[in-house]
Order: sequence, then structure tokens, then C-alpha cells
Amino acid sequence: MAVVSPVIVLLTAPHDPPPPGLEPLEGLAQVVHVDDREGLLKAIPAADILLVTDFRTAIVREAWPLAERLRWVHATSAGVDALLFPELIASEIPLTNARGIFDRSIAEYVLGLTLLFAKDFRTTLALQEQRVWRHRETERMQGRHALVVGAGSIGRQIARMLRASGLTVDGIASRDRADDPDFDTVHGSGRLLERLPEADYVVIAAPLTDATRGMFNTEAFTAMAPTARLINIGRGPIVVTDDLVAALRKGAIAGAALDVFEEEPLPPDHPLWEMDQVVISHHMAGDFIGWQAALSAQFIDNFERWSEGLPLRNIVDKERGYVPPDRGNNKQ
Repeated sequence: MAVVSPVIVLLTAPHDPPPPGLEPLEGLAQVVHVDDREGLLKAIPAADILLVTDFRTAIVREAWPLAERLRWVHATSAGVDALLFPELIASEIPLTNARGIFDRSIAEYVLGLTLLFAKDFRTTLALQEQRVWRHRETERMQGRHALVVGAGSIGRQIARMLRASGLTVDGIASRDRADDPDFDTVHGSGRLLERLPEADYVVIAAPLTDATRGMFNTEAFTAMAPTARLINIGRGPIVVTDDLVAALRKGAIAGAALDVFEEEPLPPDHPLWEMDQVVISHHMAGDFIGWQAALSAQFIDNFERWSEGLPLRNIVDKERGYVPPDRGNNKQ
């Protein structure tokens, strides 16, 4: 009797090609590439595995009632908020993500942003363009304090890198943690407003959940020191953008570096573009050269485990919205 290969439905953003690095699946599985609603609705009834590269997609929920054979959903992103609709949460189908792939790259990005602020590189580059020689003094990193909101794998890597640069680093997690190896102290999320005033850098590295949506609003910005800078590499809706703009305009905080936004792409007429104390990047903090191939290799490793009946890596706690530490076990 012929062995039937499992069907992997690969859902990408519209007009995106399949990611590189999936070639080893040839002969092991049938990969069906779809990039729109109609394609997904047609392909999903035969799918054993759904591989989602479009982390903003909202069409999976519509196709869900047709997923008669589905046994596993994998997202090639750390954030899985777009996939956490009630029907998937209630199902027994496991959801895995790309935990571990982007940690180091994002941490390097955050370190670069703290250096940019401390050493005032924006002014240096502006003066260079103007061919103006102007001596200035800049801040030191050593002795500064960072508060990392989100103490998961990305937050931990950020903490390690910032501590190696001379900063003290506290974390905000769902609950207090004593004797954490990567943070000076980890506080429960209920203490966020209490800890914000002492931070020179506030780094958002949390997933988007009901608990974190809108967490940084007028109340949070009022609690921050007027000399503090906000760095968001987590999810855009964690920050209430209008409240951030108001805080920057009145000097409630000194600056912000934003890689994610409530609305993406950020509209060209948005006031954030015109603010000298703001650094804008384009949802790219973790995207190193070769990241797509690395994501494919991670999926293939998990596919091999799935095929052999071994426990999957990076199983998301669908109620909490992220991978608990005991469900990661990534090859680093």
C-alpha cells in the first residue's frame, strides 16, 4: 500500500513567493502554496498542516470550518495574535511559532537604538550632511537603567545584551520571579506603573494579548521619567499611538524608537514622521540576512519531529498567547 504524504498548506501574504529553504520537504510532503482567501478555502479541506507566513492574516478563521483533516498549525513569526481566534483556541490542534529565531537579531537592534539615543547619532549624521563641525557631549550607557516589558525569550536576550553594555535591567512579566539569571529583577505586570519612573529606557518586548493591548497609554507615559526613551519591538497595539504623540509633544518622555505600529504601514502624513526625537523603522527589527531560510529550517526540524511522533517544539499556550519556557527547547 502506498504511503500517502501529508499535505502542508502554505499561506503567504498576497503575491509573496514561497520562502526559501523548504526544498528538503520534497518527497516527504505535498506543499500547496496559497496567497489569498479563495486559495485557502479551496486547499484547507485537504490540509494536514497549515504553515502561515503572513502573521497579519485574518482569513484563517473564515477557512477554519473547512479544516477537516488539520492536525497542526505553525506560524513563522513570534507573535501569533492574528491566529488566536476562539475556534482555534478551543480546538485540540497545536499551534507553534518561530520562538528563538529572531531573539538575537532583535536584541542587537535594541542595543543599537539605545546607543543611537545615548550617543546622539542622529545629530551627528545631520551635522555631517550639513558639513558642520560642532563638538558635543553625549551620555554614557554604564549606570543607566532599562525596563524590559516582556521577559520571554526575546526579552531575555535583550536583557543579556544591555547588561553586558553596563546597564541594569529589570523585567516585567506576568508574575514576580526571584533570582532570574538574565534580569536584575523581574516584577509582575501589576507593578509596571510603579517601576516606570526609574527607567532610562523602556523596551516593549511583550506579545499582544488582552492584557497588553493598550498597556502604554497616557497613564503609563505620565509615569515615565521625562528623560526616558521608549523602544517598541513588540506589537504596535500595545502602545496607544495618539497618547504617545501627545506625550512626546508635551515632553512627558524624551523620545521613542518604534519598529511596530497600530497601523502598518504608518501613513505618510502621520505626525510621528516629523518628530526629531522619534526613530521609525519598518517592522524589521528581527529580519537579519537569511531569516527566511532560518524559519524554514526551524519548521522542517519540527516537521521531522511531528512525522516521527515526537513532541513539537514551541507549542503556544493558546490561552496566554505565547510559548511558556517549558515548551520552547529551541536549537540555538
